[in-house]
Amino acid sequence: VSILAMVVIATVGIVGAIPTYFLWNWLMPEIFGLKVITFWQAWGIAFLSGMLFKSHSSSSKSSS
Repeated sequence: VSILAMVVIATVGIVGAIPTYFLWNWLMPEIFGLKVITFWQAWGIAFLSGMLFKSHSSSSKSSS
């Protein structure tokens, strides 16, 4: 794997964690009384939810 690919993957992961970080810290403490989280905890939540909830089906739907 090239250095450029690793940089792109890391950047996408970091950028994907930013909405999780801000939305969690804005909503969860106020609504549910949960603790504020760090950026790296938000990255972990985003990574885990991606693993759990993204569809990994490889079936292609053909239009006929």
